Amino acid sequence: MILVAGLGNPGVRYAGNRHNLGFMVVDRLAGPGLVWRSQFSGEFAQVSLEGERVGLLKPMTYMNESGRSVAAAVRYFRMPAEALLVVHDELDLPFGEVRLKVGGGEAGHRGLRSVSQHIGTSDYGRVRVGIGHPSPEFAGSGADYVLQAFPLDDRVALDDVLNRAADAVVRIARSGWQAAMNHVNRRTQR
Repeated sequence: MILVAGLGNPGVRYAGNRHNLGFMVVDRLAGPGLVWRSQFSGEFAQVSLEGERVGLLKPMTYMNESGRSVAAAVRYFRMPAEALLVVHDELDLPFGEVRLKVGGGEAGHRGLRSVSQHIGTSDYGRVRVGIGHPSPEFAGSGADYVLQAFPLDDRVALDDVLNRAADAVVRIARSGWQAAMNHVNRRTQR
């Protein structure tokens, strides 16, 4: 089984903001009508992707404590870190780019930091979905930026971005990490 954990913040207040891209991608994978259960301090469901059993998890612990939820699911299913795939927003990629990565640092992402701390390793897969850095005119902090809704121009392209990120997860289930990384990471993104 693969566990796909989409990072975000619960509640209507955060639903459309940049920091909730992980939730949005997991919802796209789930499709309409999937029944979610309250489990692992989050919302959990199972689907089949390319014949592979996949658990979908949206931690309801807020971003900075995502690891509590993810670690509970990892322990319950007794899975190795290699079976975990975390989907998250990425400041260091331009809006709309999707990249796959296994292991590495957290680049200041508190949700990733929490996951790494709670499962005891950073050697898990990531689907990095670019949101870009704020423009020089942006007066707020990085936290202000990620907690804002997408501007209209980005909202128009968001559907395609979510489809490409979800497709990256399906490729991992179908072909494995290396083949999926070769395809997704070399592809022209926009």
